[in-house]
Amino acid sequence: MRYEAPGRQGSPVDVAPRYENFIGGKWEAPTTGEYSTNLCPATAKPICEVPKSGPEDIELALDAAHSAKDKWGEASTTQRAAVLNAVADAIDAHREELAIAESWDNGKPVRETLAADIPLAADHFRYFAAAIRAEESSITEIDKETIAYHFHEPLGVVGQIIPFNFPLLMAAWKLAPALAAGNATVIKPASPTPWSILKLMEVIGDHLPPGVLNVVNGPGAQIGKALATNKRIAKVAFTGETTTGRLIMQYAAQNIIPVTLELGGKSPNIFFNDVAAEDDDFLNKAVEGLVLYAFNKGEVCTAPSRALIQEDIYEEFMARCLERIRAIKQGDPLDPATMIGPQVSRQQVEKIASYVDIGLKEGAELLVGGHRPALGGEFADGYFYEPTVLKGHNKMRVFQEEIFGPVLAVTTFKDEAEALEIANDTLYGLGAGVWGRDTNRNYRMGRAIKAGRVWTNCYHQYPAGAAFGGYKVSGIGRETHKMMLDHYSQTKNLLVSYGTKPLGLF
Repeated sequence: MRYEAPGRQGSPVDVAPRYENFIGGKWEAPTTGEYSTNLCPATAKPICEVPKSGPEDIELALDAAHSAKDKWGEASTTQRAAVLNAVADAIDAHREELAIAESWDNGKPVRETLAADIPLAADHFRYFAAAIRAEESSITEIDKETIAYHFHEPLGVVGQIIPFNFPLLMAAWKLAPALAAGNATVIKPASPTPWSILKLMEVIGDHLPPGVLNVVNGPGAQIGKALATNKRIAKVAFTGETTTGRLIMQYAAQNIIPVTLELGGKSPNIFFNDVAAEDDDFLNKAVEGLVLYAFNKGEVCTAPSRALIQEDIYEEFMARCLERIRAIKQGDPLDPATMIGPQVSRQQVEKIASYVDIGLKEGAELLVGGHRPALGGEFADGYFYEPTVLKGHNKMRVFQEEIFGPVLAVTTFKDEAEALEIANDTLYGLGAGVWGRDTNRNYRMGRAIKAGRVWTNCYHQYPAGAAFGGYKVSGIGRETHKMMLDHYSQTKNLLVSYGTKPLGLF
């Protein structure tokens, strides 16, 4: 059953002609009085208007956050956990509505948002609701008369900048630990995907104390900078491309505040010859593992965009993979049968096409795809690009630079040592995949690959309890896992002497 587009008769999702910022628990018009048109990537037609805010709106949001931070930070962990669980319940109750909004705003297939994005977003709030209840301070006995107490305190007000590829899930990744730790926050959604987060606020806004969570929309270069450079935030968290991440880090350094950066990737996906030792379910799973480069239309920082296949199984294994790739159904993101939707914007499509041209000029062989599909009807002008595979070598730009689209660069290797050399021959270190039936070799490879997360005989799993983040230029810090509570807290040490004897130093 295909879902009706938001705003149309029969759709479970309403669309207002114009939306405002969410500040202090209320919908507030931008101080600029200006709005921009938000386009649906599947049709290139307008969804609605959203605020084109200015720096003054960031200040208003920070005013609201600072007014709320002390009371929220002093709330018991039981109270905060109850709020986070209520948020998770609200997301679950509106799962279908939020999934449709996310698909229409971003272009990703509704089968993904229903099965992954929205359930995972709810689960992250539940995970951190549980984690904060288990958080403990500590006591150290220095000597029999001196005790050191260590308390976890919230940072205060944090700034969080959300990417366009997983608007709701990445918001949950950042919001859940920040709110659990007792912080108030100001969120800046990505410019191409502002609407679904506003729909989220319609669902969860009443469950949060006013001012604890604020959303300001606007151009990234202006609003993102106004937030990241502001002296009234105690931390900035950013997910996006590496060039902007460097700027965010510079802004944070100027104010001497912590930063979490989850940046680009060029993840290797390694297939050893024993995956083809038997024609069984595991081989079928490995084939799917390669094809997952097209998950979320390749707009994933950890996308397995480099496939390394042991040379003696290359022909057989790649033939199976290409058959699966050719069977990918592309089109309407609101059709549950669709496997890949449109890219998020016209700029993304143009970037992808330019990289395919670069690869061909470098001598890469086009195995499948390489064009914009000819879709008719209302999707004729959508931002679609075919799942594409280029065969070449690891020195080519298409192997080294992040394309952020459904483009796979595939090469071969002779042995374990060469596979490891190719895998680590990149500036990035966000994710990697290792596939094989030899568990000892899988373990060795997983430890030796320079990446923050290495999937072994699986890929694209993002549980709340597993730490996520990169090495090298792929980022600083971790997201998900209970360690995030430390990233959104500061430690107060209270050193208490119960004795009366002076130190004798003066």
